[in-house]
Amino acid sequence: MKDRIAIIEDVAEMAELIRLYLENEGWETVRFETAEAALDGLANEVLSLVILDVNLPGMDGFAFLDRFRKERSTPVLIVSARSADEDIITGLGYGADEFVSKPFSPRVLVARVRAMLRRAHGQPEASSDLVVFGPFTFDGEACLLKKGPERIPLSNKEFGVLNFLVEQAGRPALPEIIYRSVWKHEFGDLTAVAVYIQRLRRKIESDPAHPVYIETVPGMGYRINR
Repeated sequence: MKDRIAIIEDVAEMAELIRLYLENEGWETVRFETAEAALDGLANEVLSLVILDVNLPGMDGFAFLDRFRKERSTPVLIVSARSADEDIITGLGYGADEFVSKPFSPRVLVARVRAMLRRAHGQPEASSDLVVFGPFTFDGEACLLKKGPERIPLSNKEFGVLNFLVEQAGRPALPEIIYRSVWKHEFGDLTAVAVYIQRLRRKIESDPAHPVYIETVPGMGYRINR
């Protein structure tokens, strides 16, 4: 039986985009425009996963999740433009399993859905992309960073920068190379790279002013020490 995924999203264009990505992977979808409609419509649905927007008309996504979790343990992936750490932590606190920030990469969305479905079906985690540095474990396929058993929330750009550094296997990368790879633009404001490096350091380093894992190599850019 195919996995069936509910999309709770009020913006038709966004819902259609998500539907196309998911159905291209062979999954079935059902869409609801409001949380209220979803609570009614999902009562008789057999689901593998819920993709939930936070900013919905009427009841918001957090309120939906609070009610949904009282009755169902179905995995929930929040997809939202609200990407501050506080919003991610709030969503996870209400019972979301994962959080993807808008605008999102199709590869990231599909990878997280696939990883969540694998866990829901009791299948082992893929290990080919696991990288360990210090107390941290980074899973590029599942888009997860953990410190021991604790999951560290990452925005899409934070994940992109960290994933790129991990893929360099200890080789330093210039900011313009990181920018071109993660932001997908040939030219732009390279200070964005430094901003996201600092955000990652605040989440990873014990002393961000004296980083151990994300190092600045003078004249050569940034590298991750494993």
